[in-house]
Amino acid sequence: MTIFDRITEAQKLLGKDRKQAQTPEEKELYLLAIDALWFVWMNGQSYEFESYRKDVESKAPPRVIASFNTRDEAEAWLGAQPEPPDLADVLIADEYHVIMSSRDRSRRLLVPDSGLEYHIEEMTKDGLPPAVATFNTREEADAWFGSQTAPPAQTVIQIGGERYLAVFYRNINHRALFPFSVVERLHARRKRREQEGTEEGE
Repeated sequence: MTIFDRITEAQKLLGKDRKQAQTPEEKELYLLAIDALWFVWMNGQSYEFESYRKDVESKAPPRVIASFNTRDEAEAWLGAQPEPPDLADVLIADEYHVIMSSRDRSRRLLVPDSGLEYHIEEMTKDGLPPAVATFNTREEADAWFGSQTAPPAQTVIQIGGERYLAVFYRNINHRALFPFSVVERLHARRKRREQEGTEEGE
């Protein structure tokens, strides 16, 4: 079944369920879902949507729509967009940032995002996952990752004594290595918030 067939079937199912909705608000939510699928179809994004669903099924890190070496490059790109995306993620020097833009598109911001940190934290909640490959240096790991013709969306590897997540962003053909230690930033922020809360309560 093609992605177009699947979208059509999903719309039919939503249409049937909409008839059983108990309130006008529920009916409107079903219509919203149906229209969202039409939006994907009518804007020529069906194959992109199919690729997105594959990433979701693989439990990959949050998807990004672009990658930049520097913040200046990212801001130049964002400023050149006639209709900038809102709440989409991009990478700047392999650091996650979320795009925030006002409805009238007059304000455009790139804000650090913690999606990857939460993703790795979830992966490690029951302990470190096993590494599929081990390397002595980052250069060795980069060479191995770059030689993969069709890598999985994510792979756990080890460089020296640390786990890394090797992520392949299929939609933009970008590869990135993230140390598991990025989770420590998340833990540090939580600790600061707890300390601030304690100080306010004293």
